[in-house]
Amino acid sequence: MAEKINAEQRTEFGKGAARRIRRADKIPAVVYGHGNEPMHLTLPGHETMMALKHGGKNALLDLQIDGDAQLALTKQVQVDPIRRTIEHVDFVAVKRGEKVHVEVPIHVVGEAAPETLVVTENSWVEVEAEATHIPEYFEVSVEGAEVGTLIHASDIDIPSGSTLLSDPELLIVNVAQQRSEEELEAELEEAEAEVGIERDESEDEAAEGAGDEAAEGGDDSEGDSAE
Repeated sequence: MAEKINAEQRTEFGKGAARRIRRADKIPAVVYGHGNEPMHLTLPGHETMMALKHGGKNALLDLQIDGDAQLALTKQVQVDPIRRTIEHVDFVAVKRGEKVHVEVPIHVVGEAAPETLVVTENSWVEVEAEATHIPEYFEVSVEGAEVGTLIHASDIDIPSGSTLLSDPELLIVNVAQQRSEEELEAELEEAEAEVGIERDESEDEAAEGAGDEAAEGGDDSEGDSAE
């Protein structure tokens, strides 16, 4: 369900104008598509943030612009890396009933069998779906999965009205054998050796080495006194 957002057309552009918009707790945005000139808009900050949060990666907004309505599919959201505030949003104009190509996230759920390692090889798949019926995510269960279980894109339950566009053989989840700490440590040491990284001797190893040397020295002195 598209959330309604009141938008204002803007005529000021550039970094200075964008900063002024953000200081007013608003968000600069652009809507592309359908052969029209890009629409440069200003959106209310909090309402837009909540709508994008609810809608997920492919949030659909019903933008109210000067009395007209425009369905807009979210394509890119720029977020400040420190403050985590929305800096800018790019949308694509869509129509009801129109088919669109989107990337839908994968959610892995469930507990695999003991002593297994669940590896997510791909976290999304591409599908074609109606603009107003885009799946928020696809759920993939690994409940009780044994070592060697492979889940491909073709195993995902795609709802009616949507079509998988990704390669059906695309690997989504691989359930592997869980490795021991010793195996992981050995693999890390091997990788470090390949790139020429030398580890500093740990305190325990140094103490153990010193103890061995002292023991050897003691044996030699005992041998000398016996002679």
